[in-house]
Amino acid sequence: MSIHKEEIKSALSQVLHPKYEKDLITLDLVQDLIIQDKYVAFTLEMPQKDDSLADYLKKECGKAIHKFVDKEAVLDITIGINISRQRELDGDDAGQQHTQQQAPQEPILPGVKNVIAVASGKGGVGKSTVAANLAVALSQTGAKVGLLDTDIYGPSVPTMFDVKERPNITTQKKLVPIEKHGVHLVSMGFLVDTDQAMIWRGPMVTSAVKQFMQEVEWGELDYLILDLPPGTGDIQLTIVQTVPLTGAVIVSTPQTVALDDARKGVAMFSKVNVPVLGIIENMSYFVPDDAPEKKYYIFGKHGARKLAQKLEVPFLGEVPLREQIRETSDSGTPVVAADPASPSAIALKEIANRVQQTVSIQTQSESSNSKVDIKIRP
Repeated sequence: MSIHKEEIKSALSQVLHPKYEKDLITLDLVQDLIIQDKYVAFTLEMPQKDDSLADYLKKECGKAIHKFVDKEAVLDITIGINISRQRELDGDDAGQQHTQQQAPQEPILPGVKNVIAVASGKGGVGKSTVAANLAVALSQTGAKVGLLDTDIYGPSVPTMFDVKERPNITTQKKLVPIEKHGVHLVSMGFLVDTDQAMIWRGPMVTSAVKQFMQEVEWGELDYLILDLPPGTGDIQLTIVQTVPLTGAVIVSTPQTVALDDARKGVAMFSKVNVPVLGIIENMSYFVPDDAPEKKYYIFGKHGARKLAQKLEVPFLGEVPLREQIRETSDSGTPVVAADPASPSAIALKEIANRVQQTVSIQTQSESSNSKVDIKIRP
């Protein structure tokens, strides 16, 4: 007999949170509930890392489901960290918390000054190529830079940086990023075989992304670039609700179908109060190697520039469609490292400079930029 969601929710409403003295359903801590026959998967969303509390709640959830629903239920309970929930929960419990000493919250990415998400509304616009070159270009300025490939299903960083080895593990069981071209790299592609398909459900994917953020020895970084998977779904929302983003960069081509999705990307970040640092137009025009003075606007002209003006967000620059960018990406050396003096590299380095300037201006004008108050607006 199949299990129904309402049965699970009813059972979990019997589990009280020891700190807030309310049940998990009332506190809205149960997310991503998926049921298939007797398989039950969900995420327990906590405002901060607390292993002992997490273990306690997982055990209590298991007891409740096996007692009230089905003793043969197969449970897959993931613990998620959502820093935006702390204020909501403490606000609900304000009358009690002033008499209790709260445990200090373990910060997410404590050594990282700025976290920048590179996103796109759709695939195939060159987002990962831009993210890789942006990271290398920033490192060439003397900054300490990390690049996290959050695309679990289609990681690109191993190919673009020609990394085949697996990362080391510290005695604290944390991954050590692989460093190449001055950038500290982490990707799911480092941990699985290249021919292995990642056939994972949503909660498993979001859990893996959260682990990459919290269980990696990033050290001190000036910038951590997040190469987001394309789209505006659960994984993207999980990321922006887990880590304090400094801002987001949207990558698009000039064509209308890409711009429509880029508009959705801007809207998503606006809803979760993450500043959009700007839009980058990739594949702006084709330049033949034998006629570098000519420009062919294959996908349309200035589409992303016009969209940025319409949405009143900064336009960070154009990246031409050149064979060299594709060749260097495929060979494992981003073009800004392979040929820094080339027109393609110069365009990407100018974009990196504009990103730095935008972040610097934002840092000066917003004292709280490192802790974005993420709350989805209707």
